[in-house]
Amino acid sequence: MSTLKEADFADPSRLEAALRANLAAFERRAVPVPEGVRSAAVCLTVVPFRDEPHVLVIKRAPRGRNAGQWALPGGRLDEAESAEEAALRELAEETGVEAGPEEVAGLLDDFRTDSGFVITPLVVVPRGPVLPRPDPKEVQSLHHVPLRRLMKPDLPRWATAPDGGPLLQMPLRAGMVIHAPTGALLWQFREVALLGRATRVDTVTQPEFTRR
Repeated sequence: MSTLKEADFADPSRLEAALRANLAAFERRAVPVPEGVRSAAVCLTVVPFRDEPHVLVIKRAPRGRNAGQWALPGGRLDEAESAEEAALRELAEETGVEAGPEEVAGLLDDFRTDSGFVITPLVVVPRGPVLPRPDPKEVQSLHHVPLRRLMKPDLPRWATAPDGGPLLQMPLRAGMVIHAPTGALLWQFREVALLGRATRVDTVTQPEFTRR
């Protein structure tokens, strides 16, 4: 595993190869899904935007589950659906970005949430033209976060939770501070895929407002 370099950002093929190499070298942890817990899957989608690579982040519509929260494209698995199938289906439905199994660069650790889900995160690198078309029923807004921003040394930021423990924050730009679970997945993506460090995030605390 190794840290991405300047040349990786300039060449989409080299970037994809570097991401795949780091993810392949990472010993991913799967989490068993017990009775009463639901399975979900999300996409950390790496796309070109303004001549450099970004990852897609959405803000959920101001109604329904997780209303108004920062999220990654994704959702719960339908019956007999795999995590990969669900993640890619939800990516297309929520953002209009189409990707196939061959464009999945690798997976990060499963993350069990306090709201009753086990989330499987996929890193996806679409190879065709990317023209996002967010579904207004599910997505209030879609945002491009530069990979360079995720690699900055001021991330993550740690605050104090009400119980006195550490609270992870990912301040990505003005008005965009992302907490767990989405913040935890972005942090592990940064650590594993971008910086080549085998960091675990399963002990990260979720703030109360994300548990609904």
